[in-house]
Amino acid sequence: MLAVVKILYHHRVASKDGQHVHIQEIIKSLQKQGHELILVAPRAGENQAFGGDGGVISTLKKVTPKFIYEILEFGYAFIAAAKLLWAVRQHSPDFIYERFNLFTPAGIWVKKIAGVPLVLEVNAPLYEERNEHDGLGLKRLAKWTQAYTWRQADVVLPVTRVLAQQIIAYGVTPSKVHVVHNGINAEEFMGDRPSLKPPIDISNRTVIGFVGFCRKWHGLDKILELLLQPGNEHLFFLLVGDGPAVPALREYGVENGLSDRIHITGVVQRKDMPMWLRPIDIALQPAVVGYASPLKLLEYMATGKAIVAPDQPNIRELLQHEHSALLFQPDNQDDFIRACNRLASDRALRERLAENARHAIVERRLFWDDNAAKIVTLAETFITHQRA
Repeated sequence: MLAVVKILYHHRVASKDGQHVHIQEIIKSLQKQGHELILVAPRAGENQAFGGDGGVISTLKKVTPKFIYEILEFGYAFIAAAKLLWAVRQHSPDFIYERFNLFTPAGIWVKKIAGVPLVLEVNAPLYEERNEHDGLGLKRLAKWTQAYTWRQADVVLPVTRVLAQQIIAYGVTPSKVHVVHNGINAEEFMGDRPSLKPPIDISNRTVIGFVGFCRKWHGLDKILELLLQPGNEHLFFLLVGDGPAVPALREYGVENGLSDRIHITGVVQRKDMPMWLRPIDIALQPAVVGYASPLKLLEYMATGKAIVAPDQPNIRELLQHEHSALLFQPDNQDDFIRACNRLASDRALRERLAENARHAIVERRLFWDDNAAKIVTLAETFITHQRA
């Protein structure tokens, strides 16, 4: 087995969002373990603050007809392949680690040309996702690139078992598919850092918190209604993030005299996230797509929060109803609010769920360092098998 490996890491992410967090944490963990990384990636997002949408790339996508933009995406795959080939010849990596993106089979082409094994990280079924939400101009090409890339990779790493089944349904050999859930940075989110104190007064309050980009369908207006109910004067709502639902939430708060019981941070820099998570007692995951492994959910668990989340298969991969969270029926806002109200009135339940959620992180080793070690182990196993 290989003790220290040389990895050619390829991705096509230009934005600084949750994708960026995943990429940076895996890179840090691999380097911490002594592995050498050669990075092939866009430079468009390097100078953005956290929350940046990719700059010129995002603008180009908005103003260009879909089929033209998709031709450009596929054209970029040839450029990426040339860069990867150059990197292979310069560095002789042990394997390529690629974050899957639609219209980008560059890593597969280089694997075939240069004979370098390829480990493919898959975070979403991007053909289905883009077709449903944005529409696709070149559907046949898009679906082909997804099927081709998934099937030709040597090892495929989906972030949930739900996604693994979708990948296998494309004809990918099941033995090549290994689930690696998202993780957390233990030092940042589980260490004892008493100096972390957000600049808001929440003394003697029970804090209900939401982290992320909030939209109307998250139902956060119902949380403000919860604050107005008799007996809930101790509740405080903390929204760590921004989004199109924020103006209406602010207006509702002013109209109903809740301004001193609501705090909305706006976009928060990544380094400050542990500070803003610290005061939350009840953490909300109002909705999530059915194949995702939500980063914020893992961070809620790691920082010991009583969690309210939808009762669906990918969430049950991480949480157990009445043990480490209260799970509600998806798209049922009444059930969502009932769960929040129950936690708001039961401190012992909050503390039990929070402790069990935090314990689940440790018990299941849901850390970026463990993910990095698993990636290398799987690659080594494949390489050793091929050499045998």
